[in-house]
Amino acid sequence: MEKTYETVIGLEVHVELATKTKIFCGCSTEFGGEPNTHTCPVCTGMPGSLPVLNKAVLEKAVAVGLATNCNITRKGKFDRKNYFYPDNPQNYQISQLYFPICRDGKVEIDVDGEKKFVRIHEIHMEEDAGKLVHDSFTDTSLVDYNRSGVPLIEIVSEPDMRSADEVIAYLDKLRLIIQYLGASDCKLNEGSMRADVNLSIRKKGEEKFGTRTEMKNLNSFKAIARAIENERERQIDIIESGEKVIQETRRWDDEKGYSYAMRSKEDAQDYRYFPDPDLVPIIVDDEFLDTIKRRQPELRDEKRIRYRDEFNIPDYDIDIITNSKKMADIFEETIALGAEPKKVSNWLMVETMRLMKEHDRDADDLSFSAKNLATLIDMVDKKVINGSVAKEVFEKIFTEDIDPEKYVEENGLKTVNDEGALTKTIEEIVAANPKSVEDYKSGKEKAIGFLVGQTMKAMKGKADPGEVNRILKEILSK
Repeated sequence: MEKTYETVIGLEVHVELATKTKIFCGCSTEFGGEPNTHTCPVCTGMPGSLPVLNKAVLEKAVAVGLATNCNITRKGKFDRKNYFYPDNPQNYQISQLYFPICRDGKVEIDVDGEKKFVRIHEIHMEEDAGKLVHDSFTDTSLVDYNRSGVPLIEIVSEPDMRSADEVIAYLDKLRLIIQYLGASDCKLNEGSMRADVNLSIRKKGEEKFGTRTEMKNLNSFKAIARAIENERERQIDIIESGEKVIQETRRWDDEKGYSYAMRSKEDAQDYRYFPDPDLVPIIVDDEFLDTIKRRQPELRDEKRIRYRDEFNIPDYDIDIITNSKKMADIFEETIALGAEPKKVSNWLMVETMRLMKEHDRDADDLSFSAKNLATLIDMVDKKVINGSVAKEVFEKIFTEDIDPEKYVEENGLKTVNDEGALTKTIEEIVAANPKSVEDYKSGKEKAIGFLVGQTMKAMKGKADPGEVNRILKEILSK
């Protein structure tokens, strides 16, 4: 039955911009902090306080617009969106209704090899609201205005997506574009990227849209996918039972796996928009626009093409490395310090990925330096340490970003290059394991692995396995 219906989805994506200060005042935007410590008369809505636009907000908004193929509005302004809510101290939000900074863009997504464009209706700048903290123990609600006035852009898509997979692909594309630009860290778990999902269904082949609902409280890609599938099924059940879908805002409870109605949107709320009288018009001249264009970095799609042309590494490695700006930066910086691309890729794809999983860390949270990774690779190349010791040292680099040369020296981990001492140890191992020697000489070549292992154990892992193999074979051939 579900196959006869088509899902129609559009998104409103809010992104907190990575500026040091708020959109209209000099208060810190740093996440965390004691409640109501990053505040002033402007962001708490005190009478008589005057907002002043933070230039960095405009720069980052325009950069995102250019990277998403938008037209930039050359003459714009801010508007007041009037509504009362406890976390909105002014009783209005400064936003952009009539002249959003960016319009008519598009981004290309790829789902299972099928590419399509998702159109962007507009991107506008606005201020974030504060945060309500509900204390069930005391049955009270408290308000924290630290987030009030944090700069946002809202990216409004056209209803071009047809599945949860397409939504996630679109969000991931936006996330990477914005992270590569340095416009935001886009951490859903910290609220610096938030998505509201507008969803409706219609019979396949129909052109008219169905009645849509808006889903809120979605703070992870997994939650977004689950909420979409749940809302699709809910609307189909309603229509199949002969009832009508109500236009409303719904809140998703990811723990319980269902949504519930927050408020009806049958009649659009009248926000009584009017131009903000305290803020001057926004003029984007040619000089400003050219400056932002010159600053635009190489984005992921361009980087993937260049990696294929410049570095001899697999496409799979390229996709993983470029999926995080942080990892791509480490990769390129390590190569710039003289390491071979494939060796750098191997350390990132194997040991780094293993430790990320072990320590439950995202690629964007990697904190080790390219310098220390390059030094480690060089030490292995020069046989200062062997591969086994290198893995041990890299774990320290991953967690503490230690200097590998200093760590190896202080812990006595250098490879033993005294051939005489190594030969003496191997002769002792051979003498102590006649059965393995006999097995090797009778054609069981795997037996040499045991002897290598015993030698490495005796040398406390500080021998070169290649050298151990060579000397062993010389001794066993006598």
